[in-house]
Amino acid sequence: MIRVLVVDDQALVRSGFRMILDAQPDIDVVGEAENGRQAVELAAVSSADVILMDIRMPELDGIEATARILEAQPETRILILTTFDLDEYVARALCAGASGFLLKDVRPAQLAEAIRVVASGDALLAPSVTRRLLDQFASSLDARTPVELAQLTEREREVLLLVAEGLSNGEIAERLVVGESTVKTHVSAVLRKLQLRDRVQMVIAAYDAGLVKPASV
Repeated sequence: MIRVLVVDDQALVRSGFRMILDAQPDIDVVGEAENGRQAVELAAVSSADVILMDIRMPELDGIEATARILEAQPETRILILTTFDLDEYVARALCAGASGFLLKDVRPAQLAEAIRVVASGDALLAPSVTRRLLDQFASSLDARTPVELAQLTEREREVLLLVAEGLSNGEIAERLVVGESTVKTHVSAVLRKLQLRDRVQMVIAAYDAGLVKPASV
């Protein structure tokens, strides 16, 4: 059972997500929070596997709440809830350690699947969209320390680049003419060698290392 905490300052949004998730046999909503401070407190006691986190909230915003939660419970997966006009906040949230993001108008089936994907450890639901966010707000990455790629094999570097370009494991397997299990092995090796948390951080690492250049805006 996947334990989920829903965080949003709008009661209607929270109840809507709860209604959708309660209908899923493998998902259990273990709590709701209306601001970031409550989210941090509930995350510490609810043992939530996945947190749906709004960004703009009173008392403590979703970005700071994400950072505090992951500092205390690094295994927790956080999905940022946003709208298109909040992209700059999403980029900051990803850098803070969030595992991905969802638009608030996400369809019920997509919401449930996103939670399952993140809970399983495949942290990036829509890599191509995340890449566009990082393209647009790449300046937010400037302060990060560039990663060292010398420890990666040539094929691992290639896989890292393709992940950063927004390809799924299946698409990478097709591009490289290898099995999807082989791609998963390479992804795991990159995560381990670079001490990265998930695919979101792989995308950020590719930018830090200069493998991917920000697009012109």
